[in-house]
Amino acid sequence: MSLQQFMNEAISPWMKQEGPDSDIVMSSRIRLARNFSQHPFPTVASEETLEKILEFFNEEFKRQSFRDYDNFELVKMKELQPVEKRVLVEKHLISPHLAEKSDQSATLISQNEQVSVMVNEEDHIRIQLYFPGFQLDRALEQASQLDDWLEEKIDYAFDEKRGYLTACPTNVGTGMRASVMMHLPALSMTQQINRMTPAINQLGLVVRGIYGEGSEAVGNIYQISNQITLGKSEQDIVEDLHSVVKQLIDQERKARDALMNRSGIQLEDRIFRSYGVLKHSRIIESKEAAKCLSDLRLGIDLGFIDHIPKTILNELMILTQPGFLQQYAKTTLSPDERDIRRASLIRERLQLENEE
Repeated sequence: MSLQQFMNEAISPWMKQEGPDSDIVMSSRIRLARNFSQHPFPTVASEETLEKILEFFNEEFKRQSFRDYDNFELVKMKELQPVEKRVLVEKHLISPHLAEKSDQSATLISQNEQVSVMVNEEDHIRIQLYFPGFQLDRALEQASQLDDWLEEKIDYAFDEKRGYLTACPTNVGTGMRASVMMHLPALSMTQQINRMTPAINQLGLVVRGIYGEGSEAVGNIYQISNQITLGKSEQDIVEDLHSVVKQLIDQERKARDALMNRSGIQLEDRIFRSYGVLKHSRIIESKEAAKCLSDLRLGIDLGFIDHIPKTILNELMILTQPGFLQQYAKTTLSPDERDIRRASLIRERLQLENEE
């Protein structure tokens, strides 16, 4: 399979699109945690109960469509190889926690991969919906409609005072996690992000890495999300997050301007050195690749490089992950072999842009 064919099949359609403020905000996500009222939560449920829930989703929602989200496919974890699960994690279609489960867990994925519904993760249901760029309000609206669609056939565990009941107490209430994925290279280079993080935490929000809780912020990519789910409405939570993200966007743009004014030639040199590494390396580790891709994306945003699309960071940050590299190679690779394959894939991808 050629790289172009692999990309067309591997990258989710929504990832190839640009949205508002897409020079800084890569994606917006709403995640809703829900449970069946008549069944114990997954942490204490029997295998028979979990299997019953899995089959319910298979019968009621497989191959169904809702609005713009067509042909939902139920992907069962027990039917996947480890590398296939890893690919789904790298595409953010399932959580690392779901990937560790097997027999009675699954994910319901729309054809355009903009929606995934994890079944029997920490909760019975985890609805995820993504939009490119800064589109929290739209994501909330669509996620709420999807939630209503599911609720037509499911009696949710809900308490009039506490709201939606979840396996983890920190999700009780709205059961919602709203988040945005942000590329903040200038705030990282100037170390301002380190000073901002405690202030963000005090506002009931949290700053994490690209794969959420416990993950590292590689490639200057940060996930900003709410911590509080109880005592606020979904709209209030989104408005609070929207306000903070808007300030981060403004601060990142100011930091970029300051770097250009203060040390423009040094910044340009850094960007083109990273571009050179990506174009010519024969071996590259994941952290170095992420750093160079971040620099390349910054160079595109600042106008230093004009023949490569902005979505290159979105694509290559996923295509160069271990699962994708092995999926493309169609074999298990050692860490050293992955470093070689990663360098080769990046060179091929950049060459495709030069040929167009």
